[in-house]
Amino acid sequence: MEEQYAKIIEAIGEDLNRPGLVDTPKRAAKAFQFLTEGYHLDLDEVVNEALFPSDSSEMVIVKDIELYSLCEHHLLPFVGVCHVAYIPDGKVIGLSKIARIVDMYARRLQIQENLATQIANTINEITGALGVGVIIEAKHMCMMMRGVEKQNSSMKTSAMLGAFRSNQTTRSEFLSLLQ
Repeated sequence: MEEQYAKIIEAIGEDLNRPGLVDTPKRAAKAFQFLTEGYHLDLDEVVNEALFPSDSSEMVIVKDIELYSLCEHHLLPFVGVCHVAYIPDGKVIGLSKIARIVDMYARRLQIQENLATQIANTINEITGALGVGVIIEAKHMCMMMRGVEKQNSSMKTSAMLGAFRSNQTTRSEFLSLLQ
C-alpha cells in the first residue's frame, strides 16, 4: 500500500524527496489501514459475549454515536452521528458494544444507506430484539469538497426493523426522543 501511495503522489507531480513528503506514503498507508479496520474485525470479538438477560421491554436508545467512514465511490470521508434504538426481548447488549458495531461497519468503504441497514440488521440479529431503528446523519466530503461543492448539505438515512417498521407509534416515539 505504501508503494501505491508513493505512485499516486508522484502521479500528481509531487516530489517524494521533499521534506514534508518523505514519510507520507508510509503515514498514508497506516492511516488508510486504520480507516478501514472494520474489514478485520470479527463481530463475535466486538460483542465479546456482552449480552445480558433483562426483563425490560422498553425502548433503549443510544444517541449521537459519532462515526467516520469513507465513501466507496471517491474514497473521501463522510462524518456524522448515528442513533440506534431497539426494543429488548429478553436480553440487552452492553452499551459500548452498540458504538463498536457502528465503528465496525463505518470503518469500511461504504455508502451511508448500506451502513444504516448493516447496523440495524446486526443489532437485530444479536439481540433478537422486537424492533431496531437506526438513523444516520452525515456530511459527505465527496459532495462538499468536489462536484457540486455544497458546504451545508447533509444526508439522513434510516433503517427500521420489526416494531419500528410496523408500528407507527414506536417509530414516532423513537423520532421524538431524538429531539
